Amino acid sequence: MTVSARRTGLRHAVVGIPAGRRVALFQDALRAAGLPAARVVSWLDVLGGRAGFRPGELVRIDSPGEDAEVERALRGVDDPTRVEGTRLWYERFTTAVHEVGALAAAGGATLLDDPDGLAVLFDKRLCHAALSAAAVPVPESPTSGAGAPEVRGWDDVRALQAASGLRRVFVKLAHGSSASGVLALETASGGRVQATTSVERDGRERLFNSLRVRRYSGEREVAPLIDALAPDGLHIERWLPKASQHGRVADLRVVVVAGRATHAVVRTSRSPMTNLHLGGGRGDLAAARAAMEAAGGSWAETLAICERAAGCFPGVSRVGVDLLPGRGWRRFAVGEVNAFGDLLPRLTGLPGSGAEGLDTYAAQVAAVPSGTRNEHRAHA
Repeated sequence: MTVSARRTGLRHAVVGIPAGRRVALFQDALRAAGLPAARVVSWLDVLGGRAGFRPGELVRIDSPGEDAEVERALRGVDDPTRVEGTRLWYERFTTAVHEVGALAAAGGATLLDDPDGLAVLFDKRLCHAALSAAAVPVPESPTSGAGAPEVRGWDDVRALQAASGLRRVFVKLAHGSSASGVLALETASGGRVQATTSVERDGRERLFNSLRVRRYSGEREVAPLIDALAPDGLHIERWLPKASQHGRVADLRVVVVAGRATHAVVRTSRSPMTNLHLGGGRGDLAAARAAMEAAGGSWAETLAICERAAGCFPGVSRVGVDLLPGRGWRRFAVGEVNAFGDLLPRLTGLPGSGAEGLDTYAAQVAAVPSGTRNEHRAHA
């Protein structure tokens, strides 16, 4: 994965937020590689029917997040911190990326991210089923796969828990991201119920994402939360007991670029959610590797699990795989695969990955054009 400063014929277009961090980091990577800056096509232009692409452009689709106006256009909410609206977001987002594909084909451009693959990645039920079908280890789930039931509210959650015997589960928005709407749900004998989440309610029963993780106890508090989330679609999966570092639960985010695991970070937290914006911290990757090997495992095999997960979506240029290590660092499962899971500033590539010294964006630039054999030309 060697960057060539002589590939000046390459021209990128990036669908993104013009003033966003992701676009800035990608432009920095292009500049460092001696390549022309990407032409930025704003998400607002895509959603407003004003986008177009040019012959020979390599079209990268990036996250529509971190922009209040785009959030309003996609989710129909007046406040980007609101939880509701993810079903509408999914419908509008998938329509938009397929339109990008059609416009790229019409303009003679090459699309680097498959709209169909993105549609699966942004539905946790479909993504879980795709991983399971490919024998990628995943937490048990009663809501993925053919014939899986729709979760209409609290009563359905309780019924599925009873039928599956799962007392500790994660309840997730089917189309959520960044832990939005996620509840770590525990039930016990005697009807005791507790949920840990970053969701908060206001006096009008509206739901908001908070930076503070809190607990709700008893059906009287938990049931209304789940009933309010259910219209957007819910996914349920087993809450696996995870490994720890220094008394904090730990997991890993592994970035896979063009089929190869290039970057990894350990995330630790005192709560069930390890997301860095919710108070999670970066852990010690060397210590995690040592713990895996002491338990009889292999770091190469661990990365191979992530590459297998990414291989379920060969038309998507990069993904971030959330890898869940079991207690004792002996077994692993894939919790999620994130289409835009590459925002890890200043993190450099893993030894032996071919991305040594490169951040996640530079690694992606280096993978072009060698990685473009898997490009998706939409409906050409």
